[in-house]
Amino acid sequence: MPKKRRSTKIMFASTVLSLEAFVAFFATLVIFGLRAKEIPAFAILIGGVLLSVVLIGTCAFLSKRWALWLGWALQLVLIALGFFEPMMFVVGPLFTIAWWYALRTGARLDRENAARDAAQKAWEREHPDGVAETGSTDSGASS
Repeated sequence: MPKKRRSTKIMFASTVLSLEAFVAFFATLVIFGLRAKEIPAFAILIGGVLLSVVLIGTCAFLSKRWALWLGWALQLVLIALGFFEPMMFVVGPLFTIAWWYALRTGARLDRENAARDAAQKAWEREHPDGVAETGSTDSGASS
């Protein structure tokens, strides 16, 4: 029995969110190192680890429509980290572009794969015998 094809869109989106989780974690360490005297250290660490966990956890629900919207909201949160670490005003929009590209390109590839699978099934219905025999009985052995 053939395996069901996995969604390319979900795989791409999961990759982006996973990479963002690492970025959020390391941004947390940077903010902790630079702003621990201004902001309570436990708040920085708990907030950063929680953001990383939410980013990773969202990957599990990407087949649901609400999770894609949560992904967009998380993009805004990543950009908003720029108020604590200005470099995130650069990194956040770059990841937002990657998120948009993952969703757009993944959806296009999923549509192409669905069309290809439908064409394959139609061909298999028209040709129930499977692969046409070529009449060759050569097994690759030579004398």
